[in-house]
This record gives sequence, C-alpha cells and structure tokens, in this order.
Amino acid sequence: MAEVATTTNVVEVTDENFQQVVIEGSKERPVVVDLWAAWCGPCRVIGPILEKIAEERKGAFLLAKINVDTESVGQALLQAVRSQGIPTVVGFRDGKAVDMFIGAYPEPAVNEFIDRLLPTPADLEAKAAAAEEAEGDLDDAERKYREALEADPNNRAARLGLGRVLAQRGAHAEAREILMPLLPDDEAEKVLAEIEVASWAGISEPGTLASAKRLAAQGRWREALDGMLGALKDDPDARRAMLEVFTVLGEDHELTREYRRKLANALF
Repeated sequence: MAEVATTTNVVEVTDENFQQVVIEGSKERPVVVDLWAAWCGPCRVIGPILEKIAEERKGAFLLAKINVDTESVGQALLQAVRSQGIPTVVGFRDGKAVDMFIGAYPEPAVNEFIDRLLPTPADLEAKAAAAEEAEGDLDDAERKYREALEADPNNRAARLGLGRVLAQRGAHAEAREILMPLLPDDEAEKVLAEIEVASWAGISEPGTLASAKRLAAQGRWREALDGMLGALKDDPDARRAMLEVFTVLGEDHELTREYRRKLANALF
C-alpha cells in the first residue's frame, strides 16, 4: 500500500480523525479531500498535482487524503457525494462539502477548483467585521460589513452580519431589507423573528394575544407562550406569534420543544 507523505499542508485522514480534520478543520480554512486507493492509476496522477498545489498555496487550504480501501469514512463520503469512482476530490468549507470533481484533472483545472474554494476579499472583510461585532464594536463591524457587501452583494456572511448589526441598533426596516434576499436561511429567519418580536413592545391594544406579545418582547417567554396558547381559539394570529417565538428561541430550546407539543395538541 502506498504511504501518504504528510506535511503541514497535506495530511492523511482516518475514520478516527475525519470529524476533527475535515469537518471542524474546514471551519478555519478550506479542506480538499482526495479520495484515492493504491491500485488506482488516475489517483497516482491527481495526487501529486494536489500535493504540489497545496505546498504552493502555503496553507491557504489543507489537503486531506483518504484511502478508500482502508477507511470506511472514505466509502461513506463517496456515497454522500454520489460518486461511483476514484479519484474523487471534494472541497469542504464551513463544515460542509461545497464542490467536487471526479477524475484526474490537469493542473490548471485543479487550480481553478481551488480558487473557487478559497475566501474572496469580501469573505475576508466579512470575517473581520464578525470579529469587530463579537467585540461589541458595532460601528466598525457595520462599516466592514457594508464594504464586503459592496464588493460582493451576494456574500451571505456580509449580508447576514449587516442585518444582525442593524437589528441590534434598532434600524429594523433596513435590517429587513438586507435580510429578506437570504430567505429561506435559518439564521436570517432568526434575526427577522427577533426584529418582529422586538416590535411587539409597542403594541398598545388590549387583549390576551397583545398582552402575550408584550411579554415576549420583554423576554418573558413562558408567560408569553402560555398567553398565546390561551388566545388560539379566539385569534388565529396566535399560532404565527408562537412560531415567531420558537424561531427566536431555536428548535433545541426546552420551551420550544414543550410548547410545540402543546400547540400541536391544541390544533389537532
């Protein structure tokens, strides 16, 4: 069996370290997975090309080589990307497979594949903006997000980040305008739901549902959900209000799980 010459930029991946090296690792930098076998002639062609480019790019991406004959994760990945042959090369970014090719591509084509995986200037600007946002510097974060979005209007991270910052600042109308093109996107939906729930603080009319919405705007979630549940029979908007709260809390929140069951029981 051929051995993999591992370096800083080229590593051998096994069943045991696949999750850490490929899935988690691709959240830090792109990971290119080379699915190969010792008996495969084309693998002996593409392998050195990938290794050469990995060294030339000086750590811009990690080349992860998986022997499909010895590692079951290799066979599982072939099935996941619906490939029936090797060499199969799969690009991972942010924990997900985002691009692939099958066969021994020439070096220029492989370089084009790598270029598609690497972060763009807009990606890098959005990442810098996210760091500013995390530190609480919303002014710099907003400026950087806007610059990234100007460079690439389709950049998801920049659009989502700008929408998030605008929502925190109370610029809800602009935040909605920025975020709507992302739908359906779970994170965008969460921010939009947070904007909607925050707007409930200004509700002045009487009634069970109105009172429950005001409680939700204060973050008094259980009381709010109880009130919405009680308003279901008289106000069909109560169901939509509960769904908005579930989106804000997240599907894994204990109150979401509890009140989804109660909502289902009440409706059916």
